[in-house]
Amino acid sequence: MTKMLVTGGAGFIGSNFVHYTLKNRPEYQVTVVDKLTYAGNLANFDGVMDDITFVKGDICDDALMDKLVADTDVVVHFAAETHNDNSIRNPKPFLDTNIYGTYTVLEAVRKHGKRLHHISTDEVFGDLELNDPNRFTETTPYNPSSPYSAAKASSDMLVRAWARTFSVKATISNCSNNYGPRQHIEKFIPRQITNILSDIKPKLYGTGEQVRDWIHVDDHNAAVHLIIDKSPMGETWIIGADNDHVNNKAVIEMICDLMGKGKDWYEHVNDRPGHDMRYAMDSSKLRRELGWQPQYTDQNGMVEGLKATIDWYKNNEAWWRAEKEAVEQAYAKQGQ
Repeated sequence: MTKMLVTGGAGFIGSNFVHYTLKNRPEYQVTVVDKLTYAGNLANFDGVMDDITFVKGDICDDALMDKLVADTDVVVHFAAETHNDNSIRNPKPFLDTNIYGTYTVLEAVRKHGKRLHHISTDEVFGDLELNDPNRFTETTPYNPSSPYSAAKASSDMLVRAWARTFSVKATISNCSNNYGPRQHIEKFIPRQITNILSDIKPKLYGTGEQVRDWIHVDDHNAAVHLIIDKSPMGETWIIGADNDHVNNKAVIEMICDLMGKGKDWYEHVNDRPGHDMRYAMDSSKLRRELGWQPQYTDQNGMVEGLKATIDWYKNNEAWWRAEKEAVEQAYAKQGQ
């Protein structure tokens, strides 16, 4: 079997990646390392905990990462602080984890000659104007807007530098906004779903004109496996599902409609400082060269993905209920 180390594997995308791997790629023996901050949750491994090795630990711990990387074949690096609002309130954890943590992973991978795939975000590119027809590509210059995206941009640059200077066997993917099961309820889509389940009106930042190229987490993780399997070393790949015609207002209205409320059953709240307007991803290289095709694409596909996501939160109330009040109180302090 091939040994795989998943950093940050108890978080949203990472835990879904673990579930996807166990279901679809039985040739992998999976070890997860996660610090279990508020965004990491062992309940994300319900039903599969006996099928993985879990290590509670910090990717900034040099000795721990050296030991774990030495005993693996491929590292899939999800671990990161990711929430924009939190990065505005307190940037330091984002620099610690996203920059120094990535450096620590890179040094361990370099020392032991292991394969690395680094998970990144579209937010490193900044944003586009609403009327701009262009999309981000693998060669778009970086222009991050928030402490979070600046830290992720830094981590990408470190990976590229280690690949070039030290011949580290690495690839990078920059993905658009994910949605799906097991996503922390501070995030846009699960916040609105759990608001409705709590009989609270959903909250829309500003006018809701902002556009995100939403992708279902399973489509993202299928692309990651394809990159691990087929990509030449040193390559960067854009992952997007062509949902960049759907703005936040349309998403919240879809959620309200699918959950039996009127499409206008939501409230406008203060916009986020420096809120990026539009992300759009050109994943043609991934589709053309590696043959990737998302399952949940365009607005109809997104409706199906939202239905499945809503059902998951309905059926897993115990997973999120205890945190709901605290999350809403934190937003209320920001007028959001």
